[in-house]
Amino acid sequence: MTGTEVPVSDTPVYTSAEFPPPASGHILLTNRVLVRISGPGTDKFLQGQLSQNLDDVKTGTSPRAAGATPKGRAYCLTRLVRDGDDILMDLPSELAESIMTHLRKYMMLFRGTSMTAQTDGKIIGLLGNEAASSLGGEGLNSLTSPGDTLVLDSGFLIRTEDTAEWLPRFELWQPGAGNLKLDSIPEKTLADWQASEIAAGVPILSTATSESYVPQMLNWQHLNGVHFKKGCYTGQEVIARMHFLGQLKKSLFRFRIAKANSIPTPGTSIMAGERSVGEVVNAVGFDNGSCELLAVIRHDAANGELLTDGQPEALLEQQPLPYSVTERKDSAREDT
Repeated sequence: MTGTEVPVSDTPVYTSAEFPPPASGHILLTNRVLVRISGPGTDKFLQGQLSQNLDDVKTGTSPRAAGATPKGRAYCLTRLVRDGDDILMDLPSELAESIMTHLRKYMMLFRGTSMTAQTDGKIIGLLGNEAASSLGGEGLNSLTSPGDTLVLDSGFLIRTEDTAEWLPRFELWQPGAGNLKLDSIPEKTLADWQASEIAAGVPILSTATSESYVPQMLNWQHLNGVHFKKGCYTGQEVIARMHFLGQLKKSLFRFRIAKANSIPTPGTSIMAGERSVGEVVNAVGFDNGSCELLAVIRHDAANGELLTDGQPEALLEQQPLPYSVTERKDSAREDT
């Protein structure tokens, strides 16, 4: 395998997550790939393709970003980490090859700039302060907000969003090979991490949902993933117009199903009676038979009785997010 190829792996199998969710643990995130962008045109190239201002990607700060089509539809949700003169970004395994192929079409304009999957790299999710403090020590006190980053010998320790139930979460990005001693921290599953992502209101795109939503519909602006004052980039006109003209009519909600016969797949319709009012983005099942999911829903339907298509008795119970989606209030005022 060359450094330009994305590691080939089977689609991750999500077993049931623990309920109640674990308060401590580490998880190897095999569903994500680390990618390095190098060369003299790195910042200019990414500045023209992503929703984040590259000036804000610096040592100690690793914000999220989105890549969008000219129609403003997100095909890439990522985080950007400064590593010397290079930029690291993460991509979902099932979309990594297609995203890199797409971006390389624009990279051709920047001679000497390259994009390579880090075949030896890995991302480790950390639940709770105990796991993170075993790596960051006293430096953990500097990680107070999502995106705050600590440079370690073993990689980059990044504070990510807490869950709505106030569980602290972190990620360790290791661009190269290396072994960590986390024996004292219990190992958990991808399902447990996915459950924490849903509880934190953080979506991940899949083949079923790529290019389906403007980033704001995925609450990406509330995850510090959209910079509304930067210059032009692909999709910027649509994204900015939706923001400044207050045109957001649907956004990402978190729901629970108390007893789920099956776990809805991404793209499954959310129904209000006979009418489809949204779609599932991510879902996870728990070992007590319940299920949680993130779904993009029309604001004017979100507080009504909702069901997933194919489960007529599985009522969706709205759950809190750890951040406020202010556009919902604006939309409600317009609809009255």
